[in-house]
Amino acid sequence: MASYVVNGGRRLLGQVGIGGCKNAVLPILAATVATGRRSVIHNCPDISDTHVSIEILRHLGCDVVYDGAVMLVDASGTGERVLPEKYVQMMRSSVLFAGAVLGRFGRFETAFPGGCMLGARPIDLHLKAFELMGARFDGDENTISASAKKLEGRRISLDFPSVGATQNIILAAVNAHGRTLINNAAKEPEIADLQGFLRAAGARVHGAGSTTIVIEGGEKLHDVEYKIMPDRIVASTYLVAGAITRGHVRLNNVNVGDIMPVMNSLTQAGATLYTEGPSVILRMDDRPCAIPKITTAPHPNFPTDVQPQFTALLATAKGDSVIEEKLFEARDAHIDELVKMGANIKNIKGNRFEISGVEELQAADVVAKDLRGGAALILAALAAKGQSSIDGADYVKRGYEAIDKDLQALGADIEFA
Repeated sequence: MASYVVNGGRRLLGQVGIGGCKNAVLPILAATVATGRRSVIHNCPDISDTHVSIEILRHLGCDVVYDGAVMLVDASGTGERVLPEKYVQMMRSSVLFAGAVLGRFGRFETAFPGGCMLGARPIDLHLKAFELMGARFDGDENTISASAKKLEGRRISLDFPSVGATQNIILAAVNAHGRTLINNAAKEPEIADLQGFLRAAGARVHGAGSTTIVIEGGEKLHDVEYKIMPDRIVASTYLVAGAITRGHVRLNNVNVGDIMPVMNSLTQAGATLYTEGPSVILRMDDRPCAIPKITTAPHPNFPTDVQPQFTALLATAKGDSVIEEKLFEARDAHIDELVKMGANIKNIKGNRFEISGVEELQAADVVAKDLRGGAALILAALAAKGQSSIDGADYVKRGYEAIDKDLQALGADIEFA
């Protein structure tokens, strides 16, 4: 199992740029299938989930060329309707190809999607929406098969503002007949990026970033060139890295508005932050302050994808903090590993973490069990005294293009082994 080896105790100093966004590029790669045209996509992050998506695209019949920054996808020859089980089970976002394939071809078949084990992550909202649009389902306990003579635009009200369901409905609706209106849509910035890509290809999609999104289906789509937004979770992770090491860091190429909930919480923890255009500067000169309570919730609230990193930060804070994880029932695999490093954390009820900060974490050999939890363990190791080994690096590589190199640029002693 690949590992990161960290010699902690160094204050991070310097600057680093933020690359393309994992949670934006994956639905946009699915959208290339919906367009059926030639797409040139800039700022694609070179992460393992991108490469899994490439394999799915190729299985579907797309020609793909990727040089590590720019991707060319020609989806004009796409014809396969069955998603490849091997890759579907590696990545939850593979489910987004279902909407794109169903909308374009009127049929898809897939295994249930995999990804990080964060508890129950049902896709019933996706399937209910497809059914409202005219799809009929078949399959068994291991597969989902759907078909529709022609998808029809509908008014769809989501029971919960699911990011994946919102994206999947958009991907199906651009090739449906008539208008689709999504009520209680998720408002994450990555949905606005998907809208931006589709509009650049000629689709009529409006309202992303609000609770109501309207898609006028059936427009003739064309070739497109597009640049992926910066990754707000990577930016947030590196800001927390600066704070936990009591450092002074500058992040360039940031959509500042996308990370305001995290910046506000870092200010509450005692950091000084200011912005210069698309750059954010953080300085933390003292031990972090405890925060009475942080609760994860859909955007624009505190993001669940930064909860593990903030748990690591507050484990070093002065005083007692509480974090409540409201979006994933099993986003707690990092807790026991942080305790191995000397953190004083108690899971009192469900995903409520009561944290009594300690003056210093201790180095330990720990195991990453999911993507963001792995990032949290790296941050804890940066602040800990001694050498730590974080196994399970493959999880981290799903969402961070070069976390070791970026942290090295800020002065960290970290190696990928």
